[in-house]
Amino acid sequence: MDRFLEMRAFVAVVDAGSFVGAADALQLSKSVVSRVVSELEQRLGVRLLHRTTRRLSLTREGEVFHERCKDLLASLEAAETELTHHTGEVMGELRISAPVSFGLLQLAPLWPVFMARHPKLVLDVTLGDRLVDVVDEGFDLAVRIAQLNNSSLVTRRLATTRLVLCATPHYLLEHGPVQHPSELAHHPVFAYKLLATGEQWNFEGPDGPVAVKINPRMRSTSGDTCCAAALQHQGLVLQPTFLVGHHLARGDLVEVLPQFRSTELGIYAVYPSRKQLAPKVRLMVDFLAEAFTLPAWRA
Repeated sequence: MDRFLEMRAFVAVVDAGSFVGAADALQLSKSVVSRVVSELEQRLGVRLLHRTTRRLSLTREGEVFHERCKDLLASLEAAETELTHHTGEVMGELRISAPVSFGLLQLAPLWPVFMARHPKLVLDVTLGDRLVDVVDEGFDLAVRIAQLNNSSLVTRRLATTRLVLCATPHYLLEHGPVQHPSELAHHPVFAYKLLATGEQWNFEGPDGPVAVKINPRMRSTSGDTCCAAALQHQGLVLQPTFLVGHHLARGDLVEVLPQFRSTELGIYAVYPSRKQLAPKVRLMVDFLAEAFTLPAWRA
């Protein structure tokens, strides 16, 4: 049995918390992963995992072996990184996490460009709006859109985006102009459920900050879904410029209350803090920074 595969399978099971999750991560069948780990235990003559119908847990021997395996796999990755330095060509796999809408609209067109430049590098891109644990879930890089505070991770700001209150001209013609954020209580609004401020929309107006408690007609974890409702003249949305910028440019949507500006968010590349950053990660971060020097939504 390939000892490298044994270690990878064992570490993947522990990190995923299940054989199914490990199988997905390794792109193997569950039966293969289970067999590899069982044969590893037989070869070592010790039980590494406690298995129940509900959960997996490490034995004391498993805890020690897990740490040693992670160190060995990290050393192997470092050796491959050193080889990359000598050959001048990146290779291997780069795991990336990104938000759904931003990933589809802004990042998807960039991946083919990057892959054409680096044909030996394989991209594994996961889209999701939940906040992933970059280290524990094994991502090399995450793209985050937020107002980041202190973090143990390394960040590089790629661009900024602003939340914009908008509606269709038809809706505003039919329902009349909005004069102040407080009037949003009398209009249907479509709210992004994962907004950091929840169902409070914040604005900075001529006389200072204004916070408005909204009562959404619809809530969604998808900004695109909210925009789709607004584009059908049903109400107002508060969405980032990277998502509504092309609608605003075409006149399908118009900004409402431009004198009351909402939150400015940073778009960041986030990666684990390491003494030696892998070349593949550095290349991707530099590539994204260059691509978003003048973002389409700010042009």
